[in-house]
Amino acid sequence: MDHSIVSSPPAFTKSLRASLELLKPVTWFAPMWAYGCGIVSSGVSLQNHWWTLFAGIALCGPLVCGTSQACNDWYDRHVDAINEPNRPIPSGRIPGRWGLYIAMGWTVLSLIVALSLGEWVFYATIVGLAVAWAYSAPPLRLKINGWWGNSAVGLCYEGLPWFTATAAMLVSRPPNEVIYLALLYSAGAHGIMTLNDFKAVEGDRQMGIGSLPVRLGEANAARLACVMMALPQLVVIGLLLNWDRPLYAAIVAASLALQILCMLRLVKDPKKYAPWYNGTGVTLYVLGMLTSAIAIRGGV
Repeated sequence: MDHSIVSSPPAFTKSLRASLELLKPVTWFAPMWAYGCGIVSSGVSLQNHWWTLFAGIALCGPLVCGTSQACNDWYDRHVDAINEPNRPIPSGRIPGRWGLYIAMGWTVLSLIVALSLGEWVFYATIVGLAVAWAYSAPPLRLKINGWWGNSAVGLCYEGLPWFTATAAMLVSRPPNEVIYLALLYSAGAHGIMTLNDFKAVEGDRQMGIGSLPVRLGEANAARLACVMMALPQLVVIGLLLNWDRPLYAAIVAASLALQILCMLRLVKDPKKYAPWYNGTGVTLYVLGMLTSAIAIRGGV
């Protein structure tokens, strides 16, 4: 008897694993965290709002973000064959056009869940999905231009989930303070997206994708990413002081100071230290987001 055949996982299990890998759970954290910040900044008690919390987090992470990842991998399959040939589509673990079908099916499922969360969330989900497809799919394919592509991802990963969570809790347009913070942290996320591009420089260059490390060179792109992450946080600190939240401003300032120390290491060798910075500096960045959300909960 061939024991290797008996002990190997069933094809269905392998397909599920490949599909989950395609949706990239590790990328769900950012929009889920931003949605949580929106819940906090609304100042509304979670009593009688548990569906808004859990369904909204699922919508932002596994569904909309998962859709964007499946869509991106489908349209990037030729680039991934160079950069990361072991990914589900170029490796053949997700065969044929199934990568595209998963992205389309997840789009429909996202809209269904969004409908259950109300008008504000539904319209925001339409915007998020439209940007997700525009980022990867022709004719727009925003990702071929690092300026536009990173801006789109930053908005959908940070600003849009924050805005919609607050809107869902308040059942109305969020206050201006929420909108300001959501937009500022979206702008800062532009730099985080630039760091993510360092792992694919070779394939991007060969396939004509103009990520900022390709356009500007790795050293200049790393410096720009640091500036893009730091400047919006400086504005946030100023706003918190203006809103008479000095303690929260001090916490965000301390977080930024630690990020700058991490940046000094990052710029020495961006390609080597970008993954490290994603685990250190970006963690400090999102903790600053939560601090800002707590500062304005219930209004200023």
